[in-house]
Amino acid sequence: MAASPPTRNPSTEGLLLVDKPAGMTSHDVVAIARRALGERRIGHAGTLDPFATGLLVLLTGRTTRLLPYLDGEPKVYEARIQFGAETDTDDATGRVVREAPLPIRADVDRAIATLTGAIDQEPPAYSAKQVGGQRAYDAARRGVPVKLPPSRVTVHSWELKARTNDTLDVVITCSGGTYVRALARDLGRQAGSAAHLATLRRTRSGPFRVSDACGLDAVRDGRCSALPPLHALTSLAVEQLDAAGADRAARGNPVDATVVGDRAALVGPNGELVAVAVRSGTSWQPRTVLRDA
Repeated sequence: MAASPPTRNPSTEGLLLVDKPAGMTSHDVVAIARRALGERRIGHAGTLDPFATGLLVLLTGRTTRLLPYLDGEPKVYEARIQFGAETDTDDATGRVVREAPLPIRADVDRAIATLTGAIDQEPPAYSAKQVGGQRAYDAARRGVPVKLPPSRVTVHSWELKARTNDTLDVVITCSGGTYVRALARDLGRQAGSAAHLATLRRTRSGPFRVSDACGLDAVRDGRCSALPPLHALTSLAVEQLDAAGADRAARGNPVDATVVGDRAALVGPNGELVAVAVRSGTSWQPRTVLRDA
């Protein structure tokens, strides 16, 4: 007699929000989640540097198929910028490579204005950007840093929280792909000084907030379950299906469209996410199916 397929645990498949502590990589957090949930497939929607803390958005199990549909804009960070010294990593973990007098406040304010909106940003030398088939941080560690071409990013706002003669505490709202380390570096340069990023905490990624995240200890000891997959699709229209419609969608067949939009989450009568679909005339054509047929 053939063995029965393994039973899936719904609490291990879905959206997992984690508050990453300092001192570990994002991949370390993923490894801990894999062991805690017993789930091999875990994907992340953007990493954090080891020294940084805050929100990591993880998708687990079959829900990793939803990564292309995740709404991750804007990113919001709490940052402390230290003036007077620039480092080779643009943050507090690096070696000081340049020192300069502290800037005056008016110059800092003017520099913030030039670093707001759509800007061309040179990524840090220690970054995961690839040049000629190699990671920039690998070249930098060998003592031969590569020149990285600038990337177009958007800094929506700087919210000043506190300042001293040599520090600036801000909340930065920006597009994905923005290096806050590079903003700190460039702020120092444009203010006629030098600067690096002292601390960084991500508090928001699109609709997801660190206040809703689990601490790593809660993940590790099993007190943090994944949210249902539908929670990952906050920006999609929802098409409610009856049992027959859900069965058709699970087999990849089109179903009638009754809600507006170019894409929709197809949801079965029990609230289960069956598929993500694209519009085809008056029907939805499933493109990413999560439920077994």
